[in-house]
Amino acid sequence: MYNSTHTRQWKGSGNFKHSLALLVIIITCALALPLVVKSEPGVNLSSAFIKQMGQKYGQRAQLRLKRWQKLIKDLRNESEQTKLKEVNDFFNRVRFIDDIKHWRKKDYWATPVEFLVTNGGDCEDFTIAKYYTLKALGVDIAKLSIAYVKALDYNQAHMVLTYYKTPRSEPVILDNLIPQIKRASQRKDLLHVYSFNGDNLWISKKGRRANLVGSSDRLGPWVKLQKRLKTQ
Repeated sequence: MYNSTHTRQWKGSGNFKHSLALLVIIITCALALPLVVKSEPGVNLSSAFIKQMGQKYGQRAQLRLKRWQKLIKDLRNESEQTKLKEVNDFFNRVRFIDDIKHWRKKDYWATPVEFLVTNGGDCEDFTIAKYYTLKALGVDIAKLSIAYVKALDYNQAHMVLTYYKTPRSEPVILDNLIPQIKRASQRKDLLHVYSFNGDNLWISKKGRRANLVGSSDRLGPWVKLQKRLKTQ
């Protein structure tokens, strides 16, 4: 039923037009603000932390961290294909050093900060740095997997990052052994064993996720790495 009393209340409100105008201004201003990007522990660094790392590891280490942060800022609004290429190229410039020589440990998974300030690491470190940087750039982790493979040309264990454009897509591989990003079927030199990301662990076949076997917290080095990331 038509409510004349309710109508009179709206008409009688001298502040209604003013409130409506104010609401329009607030919405317009909100839409004009840049999107707030969620901070990624161990990736989005404060100026104070970068300065602290410079004092500890030297000016070159500080400069590498600054360049990394600039890369993340510059790529924020680029396409995912551009992000993949630029992130892969950036980290592939870092030196390859075996864990025994670099960390005096048989197997150590470094954080991106540890990787950059020491300017060196092995295949796990390259892959982890790329994974977390792309994640910080807004790439859905459902599209990313850290893949444990066998490098047939070297007859040894190796690690790479795989990216799935869609769940059914053939993944492409970001690798420190070669500069190009290639489809999994083009990398005949790699035998895939398993892959994981922040959520899950899969058995892999021909570069693809084959069977889900559990969560990634079954991997001890991965769990330790994530704990260290929260302190940086």
